[in-house]
This record gives sequence, structure tokens and C-alpha cells, in this order.
Amino acid sequence: MGNSPETGHTKNVANFEELITIVKGYGDSYKPTRNAISIIELNKVLAESNSSINKVSSEHSAYTIAVAVRESEFNKLGNIITRSLNALKASDSSAKVDESAANIVRKIQGKRATPKKSEEEIQALSAEGIHVKEVSASQMGYDNRLANFYKYVQLLSNIPEYQPNEEDLTVKSLFELHDNLKEKNKAVANTAIPLSSARIARNEILYKDNTGLVDISFDVKTYIKSAFGASSPQYKQVSSLKFSKTR
Repeated sequence: MGNSPETGHTKNVANFEELITIVKGYGDSYKPTRNAISIIELNKVLAESNSSINKVSSEHSAYTIAVAVRESEFNKLGNIITRSLNALKASDSSAKVDESAANIVRKIQGKRATPKKSEEEIQALSAEGIHVKEVSASQMGYDNRLANFYKYVQLLSNIPEYQPNEEDLTVKSLFELHDNLKEKNKAVANTAIPLSSARIARNEILYKDNTGLVDISFDVKTYIKSAFGASSPQYKQVSSLKFSKTR
């Protein structure tokens, strides 16, 4: 829990609630002229802050689930395309066709057609006046993998020799798998947007200059310091409460 990026926000709200409890204990002695730090307004800020924290938590849960489901479904892809490529190679398709399919499969898997040169090999070629530029073979982003998988299935659909008897390797099943993966990828994007919006709203409530929870907390502490004195027990009560503008 201590390593969670949300912990700092929750701690700010918890300390703010404790600050209000302390202030309420002062009774009529707490009488600031600024309405924004009155107990009524402090309670409103607390309610809004708790609501924003809960909203982020809810949206984060939905996003986390969508990410986990996508990961689980995409994990099936490697085995399927390896089996389908072997099914193609075991058919009467030409070596050239097989290599075209293998090239796409390598992109999906993030592999290289030829091994990456070592630093020593690059330096040796450079000494001979040959400039070597290594291009990353990794296209492991979900959008890239989907695009390459679609290309792969499209290629298979145009190879008459590719007619596997295994149902999950048929072109029809592979297209269905692609559509399923596309939906799982889309679900992540659809949950990421409301999560981002919830975080923006939370940050506005907690950290906006002058009116956010943190700045209000500083103003409350400053008022108590003014009303009771810097060495007063009242100020000592609240001075230890920490608030930070965690983003």
C-alpha cells in the first residue's frame, strides 16, 4: 500500500479530516473571517475530496480489470500463431509464401529475421567504413500486434493450401480471435479515459491553487497560528499534520 501512487492523495484527505476534527474541538474559539476556511466549507471540501478519491478508485478498478483481461487474451496469441504457421509450413504452400507469413509472425512476436549484431561486430564493420544501423524488431505494442495479426490472417485467407483441420487454426477462427483481441484492447482504452478524467477532477479538488484541499489546509494552519500563537498547544496540534501536492 505504501508504494501505491494513490497513497499520497489518500493521506492528504485523511489528514484533512483529522484537521477538521481538531478545529471542531476549538468550539467558538475558531472564528476565521475567511468563509472558505469555516467548518461548514471545510466539510464540503472533505466530502468532495472523498468523493473524488472514491471515483478514481472505482475507475482504476475497471481499468485494472480490463488490462488483466487483455493481457490474458493476448497471451494466447503466441501459441496460436506458432501453430498456424507450422500448419502452413506443413501444407503444400511454397517456401516463399511460408517466409512471407513467417516475417509477419516475427513482427507479432517481436523477433528478428536475422540476429542483432553485437557491439564488437558493429565496431569492426565501422572500421571498414560500413555504417550499420540496427532497427528495432519489436512491434509489441498492442495496436501493432493487432495490425500485424490482421495482416497475417489476411495473408492466410489468400493461401488456398492453408486448410487446417484444427478448428481453432482455421481462417474463420483466427479472424474471430482478432476481433476478440480488438475488443479487449478497445476496452482498455475505454476505461483509461474515465480514469484519466477522474484523476484530473481529483487533482483539481485537492491541489488547485488557493481553493484546493492542500492550500486550504495551509490557510487553516496559518489562521490557528495567528489566533492562538506559534507556540500554542493548538498550533502544535495541527503543525504536525503534513500536506503535499502529490500529482
